[in-house]
Amino acid sequence: ESSVALVKKAVVYYKQVGKEKALEEFSNPNGKFVDGENYLSIYDMKGTVIGHGVNKALIGKNLYDLKDSSDKYFIREFVQKADKPGATGWVEYHWTHPISKKNEPKAAYFVRVEDVIIQAGYYK
Repeated sequence: ESSVALVKKAVVYYKQVGKEKALEEFSNPNGKFVDGENYLSIYDMKGTVIGHGVNKALIGKNLYDLKDSSDKYFIREFVQKADKPGATGWVEYHWTHPISKKNEPKAAYFVRVEDVIIQAGYYK
């Protein structure tokens, strides 16, 4: 399942069940929104992680000032591009691959729903 398809499926689910239930499911490593290295990261408009498919320890952390290995503020880019509800787009950055543990280029697709940024990425 592609990142775009996963995010679109997540948006439909969010609108059906509401924020609280959706975030719970998005953050379930055995749930229907985690498929190997394809999972969701959910942010609020301040860059705080409010849902994560594979790393619950990130939930509640503000990553607005996080830089990738090339010194790019990629969370800021998500927040800036998601300037209004319904906004969609792509952000590219470098991140540690969960399996290879190597720093690899990644592209992530996002959709803003209400005041929530739902994104999923893939390693290129």
